[in-house]
Amino acid sequence: MNVSVLGCGTWGSAVAQALADKGIAVTAWQRHENKSLVMESSRRHPILTDFEFNSNITFTANFDNAIAFGDIIILAVPSHAVREVISQASKEFTKDTIIVNLAKGIENDTLMTMSQVIHGESGIKEGQIVSLYGPSHAEEVVKKLPTTLVAGCVEKNTSTLIQELMSSEYLRIYRNDDILGVEIGGSLKNVMAIAAGVCDGIGYGDNSKAAILTRGIKEMTKLGLKMGANESTFSGLSGIGDLIVTALSKHSRNRFVGEKIGRGESLDKVTENMKMVAEGVNTCKAIPGLVNKYEMEMPISQSIYDILFNKKDPLKIVKELMTRKLGPENS
Repeated sequence: MNVSVLGCGTWGSAVAQALADKGIAVTAWQRHENKSLVMESSRRHPILTDFEFNSNITFTANFDNAIAFGDIIILAVPSHAVREVISQASKEFTKDTIIVNLAKGIENDTLMTMSQVIHGESGIKEGQIVSLYGPSHAEEVVKKLPTTLVAGCVEKNTSTLIQELMSSEYLRIYRNDDILGVEIGGSLKNVMAIAAGVCDGIGYGDNSKAAILTRGIKEMTKLGLKMGANESTFSGLSGIGDLIVTALSKHSRNRFVGEKIGRGESLDKVTENMKMVAEGVNTCKAIPGLVNKYEMEMPISQSIYDILFNKKDPLKIVKELMTRKLGPENS
């Protein structure tokens, strides 16, 4: 099978490299022609500089050519661009096209997950859409360090195909038919990672971060259950697994944003100086809508929203969290 990768950020490029290393022909679409030409000629990524692209990867800025090439389309653009890209691409889709989504987030206006956006915008069947999530920093995958991911899809044959296509000596892919739970966990953990970073920036210790991780997975699970996901999914790779790596890793953009905010920097200044997108910032904008729609409390997520967008003092917010009405652990 031929594979098209739409988006040449760090994660899209790492996935393209992993496929190419298995002998699969990959066409990678880079929106900017000058960057595409540089990557094609230099065989280097502007951020991930420690590896050389496999010769099985061809870079292009021609969107239509990229779409036409792939039997499988890997969507590796930021979450806020998914609807636009799918809208442009859908005219080339066939009844056999498979979309593998790497974007993590909740669309702010509609409160849809990425697979829901893809299905709604393209009309492609739900069983042809896979969301591939899990604890996976691109910096480690290109070094071929052991990594596990989960392919969420309602159709077993589709997720099995992606599982077999991508698994290797250093990539192990699991299946899960609860794509909704996979996406909620993979999206909300970015917000929790910002919270963990805030703790680091303020100067709190391991106790505080452990509280964020534990109560954060509880908050994610409660939302998932309200939305119709399976509870067990949140103890898996896209839930607690992805939360751990994103909240603790030096590679985490979301934890980095939180740390800078905790040290007193403004959100605008932090994101202005970043070369990559921290998806948790955009996902956080959906929190008030989720709280209202599902009539539930999301104290950690709401607190991060207030810190980022209402410019509330992180120290004051922590005190408010610690002095909330007392209750049982499992509520």
